[in-house]
Amino acid sequence: MSIHAEYDKIFKALASHIRRQILDNLKDQPLTTGTLCGNFANIDRCTVMQHLKVLEDAGLIIAERRGRERWNHLNAMPIQDIHDRWIGPHAAAASARLARFKQSAETK
Repeated sequence: MSIHAEYDKIFKALASHIRRQILDNLKDQPLTTGTLCGNFANIDRCTVMQHLKVLEDAGLIIAERRGRERWNHLNAMPIQDIHDRWIGPHAAAASARLARFKQSAETK
């Protein structure tokens, strides 16, 4: 799979507010699928499982089986890759432009 296809899967996975909430829930610790389903009382278990599958396919979570439980771990590396590739450089360029604008305005 090309890097572009991988990024597409990540961005599509992040497009859903429910999937972003799932990732937020996993930010501090891995959680079982049952616990995650309990955090989304207004959504049925099957729908939560579908969202988990999308996140797993995008590489944003890693599922681990422990007996009868499925533990879901956040994999932050794809998000870090996106930050390093787009957010960081664009933010740095925007900050540099603002600094030049400020300096130009102050010298007039």
